[in-house]
Amino acid sequence: MKKKCILLTIFFAATILTFAQQKQHLQPVNLLCDLMAHTDYQSSKGYPITAKWSQESFLNNESVRIANKRPAFSWGFQTKEKNILQTAYQILVADQPGLLDKNQGNIWDSGKIKTAQSIAVNYAGKELQPNKIYYWKVKTWLNGIESSFSKPSTFFTDAKLVDYKTPEYPLQKKDELPLLIANKDGLIFADFGKATFGQLKLKLTSEHGGDTIAVHLGEALTATGQINRKPGGTIRYQKHIVSLKKGSQEYVIRFNPDKRNTGATAIKMPAYIGEVLPFRFCEIEGYRLKLPKENITRMTVTYPFNDDAADFHSSDSTLNQIWDLCKHSVKATTFAGIYVDGDRERIPYEADAYINQLCHYAADKEFSLARRSHEYLIYNATWPTEWILQSVLMAYNDYLYTGDIRSARHHYTDLQAKLLTGLEEKNGLISTLTGKQNPEFLKSIHFNGPKLRDIVDWPHTGILGLEKGKGGETDGFVFTDYNAVVNAYYYKALKDMSVLAGDLGFAEDALSYSNKAKALKKAYFALLWDPTEKRYRDGIDTRHASLHTNMFALTFGLVPEEYKQQVMTFIRSRGMACSVYGSQFLMDAIYDAGDAEYGLSLLTSKEERSWYNMIREGSTITMEAWGNKFKPNQDWNHVWGAVPGNIIPRKLMGIEPLTPGWATFQIKPQLGSLKHARIKVPTIRGDIKVNCEQDNDRLLIQAEIPANTVANIILPAGNSDSNYKLYVDGKPVSYKKGGKYIALTKLPSGIYEIKLIK
Repeated sequence: MKKKCILLTIFFAATILTFAQQKQHLQPVNLLCDLMAHTDYQSSKGYPITAKWSQESFLNNESVRIANKRPAFSWGFQTKEKNILQTAYQILVADQPGLLDKNQGNIWDSGKIKTAQSIAVNYAGKELQPNKIYYWKVKTWLNGIESSFSKPSTFFTDAKLVDYKTPEYPLQKKDELPLLIANKDGLIFADFGKATFGQLKLKLTSEHGGDTIAVHLGEALTATGQINRKPGGTIRYQKHIVSLKKGSQEYVIRFNPDKRNTGATAIKMPAYIGEVLPFRFCEIEGYRLKLPKENITRMTVTYPFNDDAADFHSSDSTLNQIWDLCKHSVKATTFAGIYVDGDRERIPYEADAYINQLCHYAADKEFSLARRSHEYLIYNATWPTEWILQSVLMAYNDYLYTGDIRSARHHYTDLQAKLLTGLEEKNGLISTLTGKQNPEFLKSIHFNGPKLRDIVDWPHTGILGLEKGKGGETDGFVFTDYNAVVNAYYYKALKDMSVLAGDLGFAEDALSYSNKAKALKKAYFALLWDPTEKRYRDGIDTRHASLHTNMFALTFGLVPEEYKQQVMTFIRSRGMACSVYGSQFLMDAIYDAGDAEYGLSLLTSKEERSWYNMIREGSTITMEAWGNKFKPNQDWNHVWGAVPGNIIPRKLMGIEPLTPGWATFQIKPQLGSLKHARIKVPTIRGDIKVNCEQDNDRLLIQAEIPANTVANIILPAGNSDSNYKLYVDGKPVSYKKGGKYIALTKLPSGIYEIKLIK
């Protein structure tokens, strides 16, 4: 009997341990408050410090402040088991950590809420107080099984609480040593490997004091390997004279503000950081002693960035270089804390921010910088007509990638104005040239200039250093009263706004915008389609057809299905006849048309108009143009040139959200001739990992789908009517082929091996 009791005791103890381990395994992770992963982040003069959860520490250091009266909570899951869905959650919020230890939420106890929602859960507890620390944690039920509570997280409220405000991280400094140091012709030469925005700190020794040295900093080298003192354009070079003191001293090079990029509309560097300069190389002239690399420090400035959040590698070495260039560009250009257009102006523009937003989502699980930049531009609009419309596209992307609709709700009236419906004519198209840009209209879109102007692409012929005989970047686009590119944007904005309005509960608005979009699509075809040439014309009063008109029409969904191949044939005939900005929409169009090999050929091209040319000319951050000859006043740190940074994950690997917050998404790889490619894409619900291998006879995909999500996997099957064999985890499955693709729909979370035998 005694032995039986002992065995029962051991059995129950083991059962309890197994249950506890299971609860721990299902524990929520990656807690976010107002989309911020590190709400306890603190720094001093830009350098991160160990966060102390005290009011004094939050107030006395640069820190994250939550200003929303009702912040939103999000979380993820660490389990990789199959078919894991959340069925309920419980959130606890307390103003004392000891209460959370006892599983008590004296500020808010949500109770058990039966829902799959794990993104943007709005706070609904007692009124929060300013300048106060709060602690929170969450537990969930996954497939009905209760988890343990997450580890506690904290947030500190701002001095004034408001209905809505996006929080921000302080800018961050990081000390970096040169990768290479050498003596060249009496100069000490240091190479930091890649350009960043930063400052320079030197530790130098002088026996008597009073002697001077010259410090040269730059982005570009000459053919002989020295820093280019006259690089041209807005490529940066500076020279600084340093007078040395006796003994070993530390010297920080102070950069004088540039009149152009510190003007009234430029984003200024905060006082705790100081002025910065983009540079990769340093030369020290006149210093006779040996200088170890530990004595040369670049203090790089960025928004906090997780280098390990995203990853890509393929069988094409050029493509890998392009990915690395674009990923670094995203990180390096966060230096201002708002997306800016580069170092020449440091001014936010909608077109730059749209591309930057998509690239940043692909490079890091960070959402506040994209949202703050978009919201800044709502009230600081720039002059191109299409870029006003991009505010709506950015609002839609913000919602799609975060699942948090609060920003669109708060700015809803402004977004309605950004649709530019006030410019619509009886034919259904909008125009900036028919006398409708009155002061009330311009005020409604927060534009302070005289009038909006259509842009199509940039720069145009004969401006900004381009001679009249040299072509611009518009492929000869003919500007008329009714601009085809502008109206393609108008169509896309109407469709996006219809979704936002519907999900915000404005059903009447949603229907109105949807109907406008349908009417516009009909008018666009009727007025702009060339039935003889089978392509769209630039305007009503011209027969000219440009790359831009047709690529925008294709990517925004204006081309009827039966004409897509004819339009794609025309697009291929034009090559890369657009700027680095226009390439975003060219690449979208190419992959949306299923032309994977042509897309890959442009991504890996080594022609003058290519991303590889930026590397070849010496830049380590994407350029404002394809090369110096295409825009003589360009800068070498323009993230709108980083288009492959979002095209590779979104289109080549085919990983895109289908519903807000990645609740459902697709994996639709279009590898072209790549033999293999693997990627890790960070999302608000967890990392999506995909590894693809292919040869002539098979396609093998290993896919990791995060918990509480559902994926559609779309496989290329070509035009052949031959029978394919499809296996999931080694088991044959039936399928239906639609066009060129085979689809596996509604695949729940887990790790899968999918094999398609041709």
